[in-house]
Amino acid sequence: MIHLITGGSGSGKSAYAESRIQQFDIDRRYYIATMQPFDEESHARIRRHRLMRKDKGFETIECYHDLETVKIEEGASVLLECMSNLVANEMFGQQKSIEETIEAVRSGVENLQRQAAEIVIVTNEIFSHTSFYEKETKDYQECLGRINQMLADMSSDVIEVVYGIPVEHKCQAKMYHHIAKCAKG
Repeated sequence: MIHLITGGSGSGKSAYAESRIQQFDIDRRYYIATMQPFDEESHARIRRHRLMRKDKGFETIECYHDLETVKIEEGASVLLECMSNLVANEMFGQQKSIEETIEAVRSGVENLQRQAAEIVIVTNEIFSHTSFYEKETKDYQECLGRINQMLADMSSDVIEVVYGIPVEHKCQAKMYHHIAKCAKG
């Protein structure tokens, strides 16, 4: 089952995603980290996220692109953080078109679906600002937007975290593993 978690920067979506995946009665947890460190700010963010998940039983897999190659233990749970980084890495780092990027992400998520019992995907809401952007940024926004729509369609539930408060947008999950209903906070 896929659970899509979205929100703006600093919204609390990462903490919510980690708490969500810990609700599943699955001992084997993977954290797929997609942020490619390239400056001090990205290194600081990676350190902060590592501290957040310390002692939570995650095995970290660094995967900046080519998600379709990731192998995990059958039936495990996966936290994929974050789709916006993966999309940027595929588009710009691998020089892929919008369509090639969408297909690479779809293939990668389907690869995880074949292996994992539960997948929590974190993505970003980057579409609220109405500023002039260069074509490259507009292409990225279009690509991420289309991927987020695709993932929402594939997901059993879609939760937006606003100021640390989870807001349900889709809840079709027939939750098992001792979860009686979609999370409401």
